[in-house]
Amino acid sequence: MKSPKSTFSFKSFEEVKALLTAKSISFPEALPSTREERQEQLSPELEEKLFQEAMTGVAPISRDNCVERGLPAVEPARFPRENDAEPLLKLRDLVEYGMDFRVADTPEYIEGTMYHVHPEVARRLHRGDYSIQAYINLHRLNVSNAKDTFERFLKWAVATGKTGVLIVHGRGLSSTAEPILKQKVVEWLTRGPWRKWVVAYASARSCDGGAGATYVLLRRRPASKRLRRSSRLPGKRNASVL
Repeated sequence: MKSPKSTFSFKSFEEVKALLTAKSISFPEALPSTREERQEQLSPELEEKLFQEAMTGVAPISRDNCVERGLPAVEPARFPRENDAEPLLKLRDLVEYGMDFRVADTPEYIEGTMYHVHPEVARRLHRGDYSIQAYINLHRLNVSNAKDTFERFLKWAVATGKTGVLIVHGRGLSSTAEPILKQKVVEWLTRGPWRKWVVAYASARSCDGGAGATYVLLRRRPASKRLRRSSRLPGKRNASVL
């Protein structure tokens, strides 16, 4: 038979009063009410005493068979200084949105002018000051096919009166050395029979292919032999023809 459990449930306040009168109920001592009393009970001396009592009979673990493993050093987080905030924002805009990126500031940028044409014409061509009326894509063609396509395109362009064209050739990132097709386009424009039709050329803006494409400004009529001869004379300086 189970022994009855003691309980503090009472049927009436009269019974509680009777128990209190008979001192049958004991209450714990009052908790310290002031801050000083609480600090005194939690003093370092008392904590040390309680710790030593808790550690009585506890033996330290032997370290003979332990292998110490150092944790990797963690570099503390580095927060950008206040004067670094603006460059970091510009770098983010450049990477994520292409803002403030100028092809003309890169090593891949190319430009040139022909026969007494001022260099500023090439810079204006790159900035988009001249209308681009047609384009051809030579990217991924071999040199032979690219040259044939280039020739047919320029013949059509001068025959139809186009003065601003875009030639897409790629940046040559897959080439082991220099970008072959890009160099060939410059060679065809400046050394071949088409040089007398070329006013200027320059790398395209980012929106038109950047360093992987070239703007070409064409003449309405080919440069005369006299103009070509005078450009080779010593002491001659370029002068704008536009």
